[in-house]
Amino acid sequence: MPIKVLLADDSDVMRSAMRRILEEEPRIVVVAEAATFATTIQMIGDLKPEVLLLDLHMAERRAFQPELVKSQLACVCALAVSFSNDAEARQLAESYGAVALLDKMKLC
Repeated sequence: MPIKVLLADDSDVMRSAMRRILEEEPRIVVVAEAATFATTIQMIGDLKPEVLLLDLHMAERRAFQPELVKSQLACVCALAVSFSNDAEARQLAESYGAVALLDKMKLC
């Protein structure tokens, strides 16, 4: 049974790059892509992915409180991705309940 992954990033280029990388692994299936936090939250409920790759710096993220995001992400293994791996990014990833912070530069 493949691992279902949801990609959430406001950059078409990054989503495409992450999809290409993930599709090389036969045990992983990308079930959908989301370009906004609102769509991400909706897709988590609708699609029930096992893993979420979440861009920490999507444009509209400030409209969502970390507590709300964390409660919505509780049913999924969230991996945060960011070009920044500083203390602020690590703290934001932790506030969302992400299990890890991945560096976008090392992914692509």
